Amino acid sequence: MMRLNKVLIIGILFYILSSCGEIPHFEKVYSFKNREWNLDVKPSYKVNIEDVNSEYNFTLSLRVTTDYKYSNIWVFMKTESPDGTTAREPFEIKLTDDKGVWVGNKTGSIVETSLYFKKRKLPLRGEYTFTLEQGITESLVDEVLDLGFKVEKGK
Repeated sequence: MMRLNKVLIIGILFYILSSCGEIPHFEKVYSFKNREWNLDVKPSYKVNIEDVNSEYNFTLSLRVTTDYKYSNIWVFMKTESPDGTTAREPFEIKLTDDKGVWVGNKTGSIVETSLYFKKRKLPLRGEYTFTLEQGITESLVDEVLDLGFKVEKGK
């Protein structure tokens, strides 16, 4: 009986400690149909910001298969502020190094590569819309599984 109590207490402590990780302010994943990112498909993420005094860390995560035929992908991120002003920025996500070796986390035939934007301040309270579009010369990019967008309060 005493041994069962110890195991139960250790189990409860493990559960409590493992659930203490910080929850992101916002996190959402867009999955592409048929592993294809068409030029007209523009995943959009709406994030409500109330604390304009804090800095935020953004993570953009792209998952492709090992059949993806390029070494990188260009994406444009359009940011629309609560007052309606917009900005559009280009970003390159490198998927392989100069020798063609995958640089992201590879599990089987899936590779996840992340792009980090650290310590960004958002000046206005309210809802921001982040829209992403592929920026390569092809109208269709295949072997793209999904695109994740995460916002966390900076530390």
